[in-house]
Amino acid sequence: MNIGRTGPQHTAHTRTAPTALLVTALLLALLGLLPGAGPARATTPKAPGATAPGAKSPAAMNRATTPTPTPAPKAPSAAPAAAGDPVETRVDFAGAGGTVLHGLVLTPPTATARHRGPGLVMVPGAGPGPLGELRPAAEAYARRGITTLIFDKRTDGYSMTHRDYGQLADDALAAVRLLRARPEVAPGRVGLWGLSEGAWVVSLAAARSGDVAYLVTAGAVGLTPARQQAWAYDGYLRHAGVSGSLRTALPDSSVRVLAAAGLFPEADYDPVPVWERVHQPVLAEWGTLDREAAPEESAAIIRQALDRAGNTHYTLRTVPGVRHNLHLTDDDGYDRPDRLPPDYAEAETAWIQRLATALPAASADPAPHQDTLSHALAPLPWYQRTWAEAVATLLCLTGFAGYALTGAARRIRRRPRSAALPRAARWAAATGTAALLGGLGYLFFLMVTAAMFPGPVLLGRPVVWLAVQLLAVVAVGSAGVAACTALRRRAALAATRGLDRARLGALLLASAVFVPWALSWGLLLP
Repeated sequence: MNIGRTGPQHTAHTRTAPTALLVTALLLALLGLLPGAGPARATTPKAPGATAPGAKSPAAMNRATTPTPTPAPKAPSAAPAAAGDPVETRVDFAGAGGTVLHGLVLTPPTATARHRGPGLVMVPGAGPGPLGELRPAAEAYARRGITTLIFDKRTDGYSMTHRDYGQLADDALAAVRLLRARPEVAPGRVGLWGLSEGAWVVSLAAARSGDVAYLVTAGAVGLTPARQQAWAYDGYLRHAGVSGSLRTALPDSSVRVLAAAGLFPEADYDPVPVWERVHQPVLAEWGTLDREAAPEESAAIIRQALDRAGNTHYTLRTVPGVRHNLHLTDDDGYDRPDRLPPDYAEAETAWIQRLATALPAASADPAPHQDTLSHALAPLPWYQRTWAEAVATLLCLTGFAGYALTGAARRIRRRPRSAALPRAARWAAATGTAALLGGLGYLFFLMVTAAMFPGPVLLGRPVVWLAVQLLAVVAVGSAGVAACTALRRRAALAATRGLDRARLGALLLASAVFVPWALSWGLLLP
């Protein structure tokens, strides 16, 4: 959800959705039911680096309903560690705008103030971002001699429909300052690590501050979020065996409509101008089975941007057999098991340690191959713009659902049905309502789940989508029969109550609007 440009620091603001899909997305996001959504939590700023062993867990942060002050910092406490295990210390620090962020420092067991080593702040990809997500990866770095800091992503200003990469970059820089002040860390050897969306964040942070000594990225994207998301949706559908209209409705129409409605935050963020201002050493990595970052294109885009910046100290590395976040995969990169390779962080740690003696020369592995290339998303046609979608959806929903609901109310009140009303009208009302809500609801489900679970596929269509298409066909056919019957019964209809005539008129108008609406969303296309 997924979801500004040069040093893009603009914030995507939520607006009213033009369709039932967009209204549903907004409501669920506001209720905290979607990834990245959650109540805001802002507290009084505290001095960076203050520690608090009793810091709230990520789950407790996300359950908060009102801003609550963080307890006064206490003396640091380190959990006992077994031989070779990192020493952990809970910390609190003030991020952008004074929001208190809770973190965890993982220190190599051999680290001392007399022998300071490198440090690494890790920033997760899109979503809520509790620090537990990155803990296994952070521990892998710490066991190899890198002091790492992971922290809960803010809930104040970050949700499925609202985020600001500039704000997240300031959070990352606050974490860098905290780590630079640690006695076991060499201040000039603290870098940033970012995954996916986190790569947009850490590159922006590095472009802003010389406190960042180096960058490590996993699955960095060189495209805009909207273009990248459309490419990834199409890849997951293709992998599931889907063909036909859904391959346009989800990756193209849905993404463009959400972006136009303001429900796809930072949809047009352009990372290229930021990478053109990055002068620190960079280690950018992509898995050969990365199905989300458009790695072949992204690697070329980022390399060219670094070349334009005059940065000659980058290493672009392709990691065999791993997926988007450099984890193992059981389904060619189209799944998300949380299993690290045995040698995770080994090559990265060696690269970081070598920076103490020599900067790397520019080098790049062949980028992972993409079966298809991404494409720029065209501007929306007039009939899919916000106002047109709003009008069409409301007309269809009012005509179809209104006819069905008023008929149900009449039966409950035991009032006789007018014999002049076509029986086919009831079929059109029921199937039209089901097709409208079912189609939008299924598209919304696919967006929330990143198109990973389209369900069983029959004849190149997910069974759910095929059922919705059949409902749409029945609705249009029933409406046509109802219209023909109404023409034959004009005299009888003229003698019926005005409410019945209004109901039927609204239904037929909804049916007329539904045909082009359903065509634009692929419900009436193969």
